[in-house]
Amino acid sequence: MMSLPPYAVEMDGLSKSYGGVYAIQDLTFSIEKGTFHSLCGENGAGKSTLIKCLSGNAQPDRGRVLIDGVALEMGSVLKSIGSGIAVIHQETTIFPDLNPIQNIFAGREWVGPGSMLKKKSMAQEAGKWLDRLDLEVDLSRPCGELPLAQRQLIAIARALSMNCRILILDEPTASMSAGESSNLLRMLNSLRAEGVTILFVSHRLDEVMEMSDNITVLRDGKHVGTRQKSHIDKPGLIRLMAGRSVEVEPGRTERIPSVSIPAPVLEVQGLCSAGTFQDIEFSLLPGEIVGLAGLVGAGRSELAKAIFGVDTYSQGKVKINSRPLEKGNVRESIRQGLAFVPEDRQHEGLILPLSIGRNMNLAISNMLPGMGILDKTSENQRVENFRKELGIRMQSGEDPVESLSGGNQQKVVLAKWLATQPKVFILDEPTRGVDVRAKSQVHQIIRELAHRGLAVLVISSDFPEILSLTDRILVMCEGKLTAQLTTHHATQESILRHAFPQSETIS
Repeated sequence: MMSLPPYAVEMDGLSKSYGGVYAIQDLTFSIEKGTFHSLCGENGAGKSTLIKCLSGNAQPDRGRVLIDGVALEMGSVLKSIGSGIAVIHQETTIFPDLNPIQNIFAGREWVGPGSMLKKKSMAQEAGKWLDRLDLEVDLSRPCGELPLAQRQLIAIARALSMNCRILILDEPTASMSAGESSNLLRMLNSLRAEGVTILFVSHRLDEVMEMSDNITVLRDGKHVGTRQKSHIDKPGLIRLMAGRSVEVEPGRTERIPSVSIPAPVLEVQGLCSAGTFQDIEFSLLPGEIVGLAGLVGAGRSELAKAIFGVDTYSQGKVKINSRPLEKGNVRESIRQGLAFVPEDRQHEGLILPLSIGRNMNLAISNMLPGMGILDKTSENQRVENFRKELGIRMQSGEDPVESLSGGNQQKVVLAKWLATQPKVFILDEPTRGVDVRAKSQVHQIIRELAHRGLAVLVISSDFPEILSLTDRILVMCEGKLTAQLTTHHATQESILRHAFPQSETIS
C-alpha cells in the first residue's frame, strides 16, 4: 500500500466566527513538508484568520490542526512557537524603540555569568541573519526610525533565528522594492531546499506563480481549491479567487484632465532636507494624476511627509494655489486643501481600536464648530455616504476599523481625507497589501478624484500600477529627481534606468 505523503500542516474542519459571521468555515487541506505553499484569496477571504489560528492568536470554534502528525494545542502562541511555527505578519510587529539586535532577541536574550547580557555574541548572531537577507543597517539605531521595508526584514530575521520549521509570511514583499523582493524570494527558495515548509500569502500573483509548489485558494472563508502550480495559470488563479474573471491591470489609456486650468494647484520649489532629499521641484495641475516612482530608500515617502507637514525641511517652499504653505504644520496643510494617505495605514492612517465612523471623521474634527464635537447624526450620514461611494464592505460604522480587511481599511483612510474636501491628494503606496479586486477599486477611486478636478500624486513601487494610472511620472533616486517622463512614452525599463544611482540628471 502506498504511504501517504508527509504533511507539515494539516487543517481538519477548521472554523472561526466573529459575532455569528464565519471568517473561516470547515477548512480542510494539507501542506506538504519542505514545500512552498501559497495561500491566495481576496481581502476578507479568511487568510488572516487562518494565520491567527495557526499562530495561536485565535482560538477556532471547532476543528483541529496537525503539525507533523501531532495535534496542535490551539489558542496558545507559545505552543505554536514550540511546534516550530513562526509568523511574519503583514504589518510588522517589532518594537520601534529597540534596535535590530534587541528586536531579534526580544524575550530570549543571551545571558552570561552574573546575569550579564552577551551583547557581542548577540550582535554577531543578529548580523549573521541580517547578512543572509542582504540587509545593511545600523545595529544601534531604533527600528522605529528605519523604513518600513527594513523593519519587515528585521522581523523576518527574528523568525529565522528561532530555527522555525514552518515559516508563515503574510504579504512579506508588499513594502519592498523589486530588488529586495528578489533577494527575499531567493532566500526563501534556499530555506525550502533545506527542508523548511513555507506558507506564503501574497497579492503579487507573479511571485505566487514563480515560487509555489502548490496553491490554496480561499473565498468567503471557505476552501475552494488546492492546485499544483503546474496545473493552474494566472488567469485561472484569479477566476478561482474571485469566482469570475477580473482585469488585473487595466491597459493605459490617454486621459485628458477634466479641468483645464493652466495654473498649478501644488508647487514644490527647491525643497531640501539634509541627508533625505534635495532640490526637489515639481508642480501638479488640477485634474491630473502624477506618479512618483523609485526604489525603496529613494526618499519618496520622506518627501511626501515633508510636503504635508508631518516632517519639516531646511530649504524651499510648498505652495497651494500660489499661496505659500507653512512648513511642519499639518493642520494648516489640511485647511489649505492638502490630503495625505500614508504608506503604513495601520499605524499612521488609522486608529485601529476606534470605530469605522470615528476614523472617517478624524481629519475634520478640528474643522468643525463647537470645539470639534461631532454630531452623531451627521457622522452616521457621512459614514453611510462613503460606504456607498467607495464600496466599503462593513456591517456597521460602530465596528472597530481593525475588523475590516486591508482593502476596506484603505477605503476608510480615503474616506477620512475625502471628508476634508481636499484640492490635492497625496497617496503613498495606495494599494499595498490589497487584493486584485480592491486594487482595481482603489484605482477607479483615484481616477474619479482626478475627474472631479483634484490633483493627485501617487507614490508607488509597483511600476505597472504607475504606468496604467498616471498622466506623467517623476522618478527619484537617492533623494533627487532624476527624470520626468510622459506616461505615454514611459516603460518599466525607462523608469528603472532612472531609478538606479547612475541616473543623476533630469531628462
